[in-house]
Amino acid sequence: MSLWPVGVRTRPGGARLRIGIDGRAFASPAPGIRRYVAGLVRGLLALGEPIDVVALGGRDSSALPPGTGHVEEPPHPPTNLGWTLVGIPRAARRARVDVIHAPAYTAPFWSLVPTVLTIHDVSYELHPQWYPYRRDWMRRAFYRGSAHAASHILTVSAFSASEISAAYRIPRERITVAPPGVDEAFQASEPGPAGELPAGVAPPFLLHVGDLHERRNLPMLVEAVLAARRDCGACAAVSLVLVGTDRGVGGALRALAAEAGEAAAIVQVSSVSDRQLRALYRHAIAFVYPSLYEGFGLPLVEAMASGTPIVASGTASIPEVVGEAGLLLDPTVRDAWTGAIVDVVNDGGRRAEMREAGLRRVGQFTWARTARMTLDVYRRVA
Repeated sequence: MSLWPVGVRTRPGGARLRIGIDGRAFASPAPGIRRYVAGLVRGLLALGEPIDVVALGGRDSSALPPGTGHVEEPPHPPTNLGWTLVGIPRAARRARVDVIHAPAYTAPFWSLVPTVLTIHDVSYELHPQWYPYRRDWMRRAFYRGSAHAASHILTVSAFSASEISAAYRIPRERITVAPPGVDEAFQASEPGPAGELPAGVAPPFLLHVGDLHERRNLPMLVEAVLAARRDCGACAAVSLVLVGTDRGVGGALRALAAEAGEAAAIVQVSSVSDRQLRALYRHAIAFVYPSLYEGFGLPLVEAMASGTPIVASGTASIPEVVGEAGLLLDPTVRDAWTGAIVDVVNDGGRRAEMREAGLRRVGQFTWARTARMTLDVYRRVA
């Protein structure tokens, strides 16, 4: 039986819709999750619709966007599993919400109100070799159970929707695509003083933003940058700035550069402020993203909004996000990446064309659009 009624039902008496969102997501260790939930909630509250948004738990209420309600965490087993399966349903009852939104992979298995779950991608399910954690099987089972328990699933791209449907054997009609938006703070403008950049970073540089992870294909990128520095005089001073949490590959990347006698070619920055991140995009010659698998790739839209030319993989969701606004390459062909880097560094006219194409493309990625599509799902399942 379908969970989707024909049309959107009117709530009795025109009552306000109360939406409970997992409050821990606002302080998630994953920057992409934090940006997603904060941008979505700001977008929802800006719609002017008769809704209330309540953060269910979460220990740092200062991270909540203005206008967001909050309920303290009720007693629950002291684990993430205990919070999700016991704490969230209890908090939802205390807050008297009409729908729960679990914005990052895990959701209650049992709840008195419907649950909407966001799954950003299923790389962990399809490529478990990238996640060599001792208990990864347990996490994958929890994610799978959450997907089947949810009333409806949100995801960020048509690519991810098809992957989720295939991996979990979930009917496609139970999945809605609502692409993320981009924060208005990411704007194309003059780079500004280099003093805005993190310590150790100086132009000219190429930029990569995202956790340093095996699926990001960074050894190939480092080799391409090293080859460009050797083969192109204008590229000799260009470094590669890697911004993100090191998931175990940073040492090998630095070793590649050191063995080539080019240790200065790699600059690793584990964390940055929002202001520094915006400065990095504006100062970068290009944003380089050779990932083998992405459900969406939020840094891609941040780069486009900042006016930064994009050189990226033509795989997974990336063509869907970038369209014709960037240079898309086979992520396995190092020489193609070296040639693209040389061209982008040397051709200012090409960079200007890519910048304008990105700014045109990014106009479709707004949090208002994401919020409207998400609210439609809430109303249908409530």
